[in-house]
Amino acid sequence: MKFCSHCAHTVVFEIPAGDDRPRHLCRACGAIHYVNPRVIVGTLPYIGEQVLLCKRAIEPRHGLWTLPAGFMENGESSEQGALRESWEEARAKLRIDELFAVYDIPHINQVYLMYRGELTDMDFGPGPESLEVELFEEKDIPWDEMAFPVMTQTLKHYFRDRDNGEFQLHREVIERKL
Repeated sequence: MKFCSHCAHTVVFEIPAGDDRPRHLCRACGAIHYVNPRVIVGTLPYIGEQVLLCKRAIEPRHGLWTLPAGFMENGESSEQGALRESWEEARAKLRIDELFAVYDIPHINQVYLMYRGELTDMDFGPGPESLEVELFEEKDIPWDEMAFPVMTQTLKHYFRDRDNGEFQLHREVIERKL
């Protein structure tokens, strides 16, 4: 950040009084510009023994498979955002069962909230961000064509919990691999 979004003056990067880390500060108007983690919300849609995946029509990872998810918007709850993303990417309507997984990914400043939800009908299809939308049984998941490791991890937790007959909340911190 070079300029203040409040008054357009240049900003400095230093520790504000009473804080413990550097922030972008505007000395002209006094604004402190906080840059905080982004929240990604999504769903693991299922029906019977199948899960719904979307093939990405956008970057990053164009042409690879993922669960419907995206950035949470201001003014919505995480569950509302997850349902919106399911509609935007897969035109899918579902009933949320529960929060299923929370992933902190500090090295890219992201937090994922993934909900498990049952499709309420079979009327789904690609939205503007998807090339294809398809139901998969576990044995048919395109594991080598998954867009994001966090989605692969979510699916693995789901199938393991399903096989055990009990779903639980999964929480992980995913560190950068060196």
